[in-house]
Amino acid sequence: MRTDVRHIADGTYLVHGSNTNWIILTEGDAVTLVDTGYPGDRAALLASLAEVGSAPEAVEAVLITHAHNDHLGSAEHLRAAYGTPVYLHEAEVPHARREFLHQVSVGTVLRNGWRPGVLPWAVHALRSGGTEHVPVASPQAFTRSGPLDLPGRPVPVHTPGHTDGHCAYHLPGAGVVISGDALVTGHPTSRIEGPQLLPDMFHRERARTLASLAAFEDLDGDVLLPGHGPARTGSVRDAALQARERAQ
Repeated sequence: MRTDVRHIADGTYLVHGSNTNWIILTEGDAVTLVDTGYPGDRAALLASLAEVGSAPEAVEAVLITHAHNDHLGSAEHLRAAYGTPVYLHEAEVPHARREFLHQVSVGTVLRNGWRPGVLPWAVHALRSGGTEHVPVASPQAFTRSGPLDLPGRPVPVHTPGHTDGHCAYHLPGAGVVISGDALVTGHPTSRIEGPQLLPDMFHRERARTLASLAAFEDLDGDVLLPGHGPARTGSVRDAALQARERAQ
């Protein structure tokens, strides 16, 4: 099975799954996986690891930007099958355990069904496992601040609003920012392209999401790898400012 794997920088790959991206960071034979797509993306996820010359056994850790199904999909599978630790921000750990679910409801989607792209996206999300129950049995909070001792040396950056514990990941050495859903470059339910916030219905607290753009404005990077949409080359600060302007 061939997947859409884009080589971004040395040891850094962006994978376009079915409407959601994940990132593979390699260092020798070891791998850090950032997000895992929908539950229905599992075959594509495993294929993407093979395409970069790796395997699930080589994944040292899964980092999750936030615990929505389209990012958490195969995290528990990797943990249960291979003993892979799953790390999130401490505020997102109970979300990953499904002690609660902060995700757009079916009712909200239906009320927004008149908007362009919403119904086709919803059908795809349902078929891909967007409403499945996919808790992680033992998710873990980051054990240190600053760079994590993992391939790519990612630095967690708390960017709440989309969910309470949403985290971006900064790769200072590569000039790369993995932004998850706090800053995207496109989405099937959006009619615009380029840096933007997701439509309002997807955010737990839109005002906090907007405020979290300030964190991106402070990061030194010239490549943005979002949870949705294509990679963007250029100042990450400028991307955040453009998204802020569009959201006002």
